[in-house]
Amino acid sequence: MLRGNLLFYSERQGDREPLGVIILEGCTVELAEEETDVYAFKIVFHGDGKSSGRVYTLGTQTMEDLEAWMKLVACASYDYMKLMVVELQQQLAELEERERLGAVTEAAVGGPRVPPRNRANPFNTGGRDRQGKSWGELHKQFGQQIIKDKEEWVVSIDKGATVHMEEDNLLVVL
Repeated sequence: MLRGNLLFYSERQGDREPLGVIILEGCTVELAEEETDVYAFKIVFHGDGKSSGRVYTLGTQTMEDLEAWMKLVACASYDYMKLMVVELQQQLAELEERERLGAVTEAAVGGPRVPPRNRANPFNTGGRDRQGKSWGELHKQFGQQIIKDKEEWVVSIDKGATVHMEEDNLLVVL
């Protein structure tokens, strides 16, 4: 089970308590080509020069699962997340700069203006439907019809009408 940058492992799938946890920092994810029984990949922690490091080999049943797990593990580290945040901040700054320069250039040339960011939602009609009725007005209109239908139904029941189900059909006999 992967939670953030922590990979919990157990002896069997569905065990309540994990055997251990792998902290996915400072590792690489590689295809385990030497494994032929399952689709396998390795999580490799390279040594510091004094030791050889540690290698975990994990297997899946399908190639799709293998690719998904390799992606998840490769993207799980805190360092990767920091890198992604920096990249996204740079992209946002570039877009904002382009937008600012585009607005200045178009204003100088007399071109079209950039629409404002606070656009109105076309589905937000301020509580009114397409005929101009508010929710309260619609509620009152349909509520009156429902009350009338209910009263007619109660009168018909009093006159000996029967209601019962046959298979998926509701039968009302007046």
